Amino acid sequence: MTGGVAAYKAVLLLRLLMDEGYFVSPVLTSDATQFVGATTFSALASEPARTSLYGDPTTASPHTSLGQQADLIVIAPATAHVIARLANGLANDLLTATVLASRAPVLLCPAMHTEMWEQPSVQSNLATLRARGVHVLSPVAGHLAGGDEGMGRLPEPEAIAAAVTALVKQPSGPLTGRRVVVSAGGTSEAIDPVRVLTNRSSGHQGYAIAEVASRMGADVTLISAAQRDIALDVRSHIRLVAVTSAAEMHDAVMAAAIDADCIIMAAAVADFTVVARENKIKKADGVPVLELTPTTDIVGTLLDRKAPGQVLVAFAAETTDAHRMAEEKLRRKPVDFLVLNDVSSPGVGFGAPTNAVTIMRVGEADEVIPLTSKEAVASRLLTRVATTLLLGES
Repeated sequence: MTGGVAAYKAVLLLRLLMDEGYFVSPVLTSDATQFVGATTFSALASEPARTSLYGDPTTASPHTSLGQQADLIVIAPATAHVIARLANGLANDLLTATVLASRAPVLLCPAMHTEMWEQPSVQSNLATLRARGVHVLSPVAGHLAGGDEGMGRLPEPEAIAAAVTALVKQPSGPLTGRRVVVSAGGTSEAIDPVRVLTNRSSGHQGYAIAEVASRMGADVTLISAAQRDIALDVRSHIRLVAVTSAAEMHDAVMAAAIDADCIIMAAAVADFTVVARENKIKKADGVPVLELTPTTDIVGTLLDRKAPGQVLVAFAAETTDAHRMAEEKLRRKPVDFLVLNDVSSPGVGFGAPTNAVTIMRVGEADEVIPLTSKEAVASRLLTRVATTLLLGES
């Protein structure tokens, strides 16, 4: 527990965890004791509460013993100050030293006034921690201290306890038991029996996402329009659905999305299709006029049909004013995550073995992933997805 008014909720959280049979070791920062007493936690917990790195009669190194024995570290409430210290690797009290001395997963439950929650520095620190694998249970809107209302209220203890149980009882992989649908490659729209209208997408990023999701335990369906690159391969147990056109992609995605936990639209789907000619267009007949019609907006349809708890990820490939274009797309289509990549940048364009992206989410700071392998991008993205599914934040 850290020093915020919401620390009073930690008493009920402790009671709920004890009722579930967990062994709970309370750690209070010195500021936390300004709001709640260590005696209360000592009376209710599995062992006496600790408040200092020093003076523990049972061990000369309480942070290492706590850190090594922990199955999960829960910080509730987590103030902006402790979030900043954790993001910077500081260990100047028992709580932060215990985090650094442990390999256990960490569940961070921020609570603060709306103005503090919305600070870019706070959101940047949270993005850093998420990138390191820390689970963040976002605050909710409601009554705050001093009679204020807004975003920043600590979730109710029952919600935190449910998240604790989900993490402690998590199966072997963070996506085990989850159905993930991934689209990949660029669609092709027939102009005539010979020619097509298409784009430069190779499908490598979508295939990397499918592969990493499978390694993380997911049941993966890969809907691929990447026929041009026969070197692409996937695990034998990944369900592969081959499509060609935007219409085929739409039908396949909708069929797979019905019971999916997560849909990741990494494919470059054509915005327009062609009213195709029945016969091959002849050069001798002169320059043809192609009649284009809009394709069905797959992401828009998925948003309309989105089931409770389902996570939807979209990609935005841009070449000019990329961030502003992505922000506008996210406003039009409020998906859970929007992955922006500026394909005009060196090493980022279609077909490159590397990628550099920005993961965007409404109400949170951008997570910038500099140039790296497409597999590493997939891992960072799927870590965010797994946490969102686990904590039910979609």
